[in-house]
Amino acid sequence: MFKKNTGYFLCILFSLAFICPVSAGVKPPNSGIVNIPYGQNYSIKYNLKTGTYNVYHSGISILINIASIAKVNTDTLSSENYKLRKYTKLAIKDGFGKGVKYTIILTGSGLSQMKQVFYTYTGKNYFLTEITFTGNQLKSNYMAPVNGQFDAIKGGDIRSLFVPFDNDTFISYNSKPFKVATGVSSEVGTVFSEQTRAGIVVGSVEHGVWKTGVDMEAQQPLNQIRVWGGYTAEAVTRDKIEHGTICGNTITSPKIFVGYFNDWRNGMENYAKANRIAEPPYVFNWDKQTPVGWNSWGVIQEKLTYEKVTKVADFFADSIPAFRTGNTAYIDLDSYWDNLVSNGDYSKLKAFADYCKAKGLQPGVYWAPFTDWGHNGGPNRTADGSNYTFGDMWTKIGNGYNDIDGARAIDPTHPGTQKRIAYVIGKLKSCGFKMIKIDFLGHAASEGNSFYNPTVKTGMQAYRKGMQYLVDQLGGQMLLYAAISPSMATGRYVHMRRIACDAFKSIDNTQYTLNSLTYGWWQTYLYNYIDADHIVFNDESIGANRARLLSGLVTGTWLSGDDFSVNGQWIARVKKYYQNPELIKLVKNGKAFKPLDGNTGTNASEVFTQQIGNVFYVAAFNYGRDSKNFDISAQRLGIDINKLFNVKELLQDNDIRNDGSLKFKLDGADAVLYKFTINR
Repeated sequence: MFKKNTGYFLCILFSLAFICPVSAGVKPPNSGIVNIPYGQNYSIKYNLKTGTYNVYHSGISILINIASIAKVNTDTLSSENYKLRKYTKLAIKDGFGKGVKYTIILTGSGLSQMKQVFYTYTGKNYFLTEITFTGNQLKSNYMAPVNGQFDAIKGGDIRSLFVPFDNDTFISYNSKPFKVATGVSSEVGTVFSEQTRAGIVVGSVEHGVWKTGVDMEAQQPLNQIRVWGGYTAEAVTRDKIEHGTICGNTITSPKIFVGYFNDWRNGMENYAKANRIAEPPYVFNWDKQTPVGWNSWGVIQEKLTYEKVTKVADFFADSIPAFRTGNTAYIDLDSYWDNLVSNGDYSKLKAFADYCKAKGLQPGVYWAPFTDWGHNGGPNRTADGSNYTFGDMWTKIGNGYNDIDGARAIDPTHPGTQKRIAYVIGKLKSCGFKMIKIDFLGHAASEGNSFYNPTVKTGMQAYRKGMQYLVDQLGGQMLLYAAISPSMATGRYVHMRRIACDAFKSIDNTQYTLNSLTYGWWQTYLYNYIDADHIVFNDESIGANRARLLSGLVTGTWLSGDDFSVNGQWIARVKKYYQNPELIKLVKNGKAFKPLDGNTGTNASEVFTQQIGNVFYVAAFNYGRDSKNFDISAQRLGIDINKLFNVKELLQDNDIRNDGSLKFKLDGADAVLYKFTINR
């Protein structure tokens, strides 16, 4: 009696502390089914007799016969293999809010103990799940928390989205018809109806250990789904060997986000926000306004000189003083800034930084910290900042090395790499730079035979070590901008990230960039800002100029790339558009527009929208050469068109009719931006 009462009162005390197990070591209910409710009319039904579960929304099945599978040591273990299953239920509170953690504990003779864990949270129409194994000296490079089937998505034009691991090699997102096996998506995947927009979104919210694959295949009678940690593919993750193997007495999969949404776009935004919570930023908080400015790679590139870049600073200071979101704009030197360095003398580079500050501007710089661009010169070259050679630092891959984009990957955990980072970053800090564009970061995520740090076993563990060291060395002095980089894992370490690969001025460049915005706009909730890359006018038509400019505005930032050290037709156009108060006001918001369409394959949506308070924006692009008539229905816009009034076109004079739908005509290779006031 005393023991029972003591346990009762201890449970009351723990409950008050919000950590009491609601039921620990619970016996299976008579049905053998554990009901796990979440969100609005969602539930997981876990079958303790079979080790599988189904997911329902309003009583309609979504996921079916889902098991968890992993390779542990030499065995392939499934939740279906085990004989004994029990569960615990624990109230939790973390960054996601208040919730309940359900743990299914699986045991069997001769098998490592397995746990399937489900996290549900108040008000969240998704759940998180992971698997863990406990035993003696366990190893794995494949852990799949989600493996089974899913039911048909309701609606027409069913699509499966391929999401790239990074933004290298001009890779594109691809929204493909969901009729055959559509290939593995990296980190996150979705299958949705373009007609109704309903869809499933699944993906990893943890990227510090695993690379995650999402495979959803159209099959009969049920579609197949598999989400696993341990994915590599040379064309996607850039790895030439299989995923690294994690080790320990307890090993854990990545935590997986699973949700069904009435609008897949809302699901992707929820997924991005969940990543931001699961892996909070390591970089310092950015509390300043949206960055705007210029980068030298747009046109000047290798022709960078002190005279050219100081003339660019003059142009920004004297000719477009209104091009500001705060009190400054950034003048960023890309690759070839070392043209201003001679025999280790950084004085000219510092003079440039000082010149910018004297003009009321902020100087920026560039570096690729995890690459060796001179590897053809052999292994015995000494790296800056240490006595280590580059050969010491190269990441070993099979019988060779990982050469990507012409540069060789170096081990982020090697002391030579770290001393080199400390040396170069120290020089750039002493010059007074306030922004740094960091590039080719995917080299740091390469799987290797081994790493200098013996605790690091996977490419993503190496990436985490390297990026944390880099951020620590920067010491909060600079705005961090990532160029080529892993899409999801980089969110913790930078303020701003380029959404696609190099793009410059043409309408084709604009469409390529906007493919990544069409299917990756949701990263606006993972980063402080996402960026459309170099907005270059140069010698293109005025329509192509407008389209390229608008591609930046709808992405959320504004970085120019023209050569302002010389005269050209772009000068007058830049003076006109870059000081438009309506455009400046829009970019201050700093968030990406949402795509209207999701069935464009490797192309881009033509229409993007955004609502800010009582203002509604519609941005439209014509990527073709001929003029085109647009007719956008209220249903697709998701807004009562009758409440839109006081329309203004912000880039050109272009008529629009509102008679139950928005109708306008747009010239080829051109763009428009309509601003409406919403009558509430």
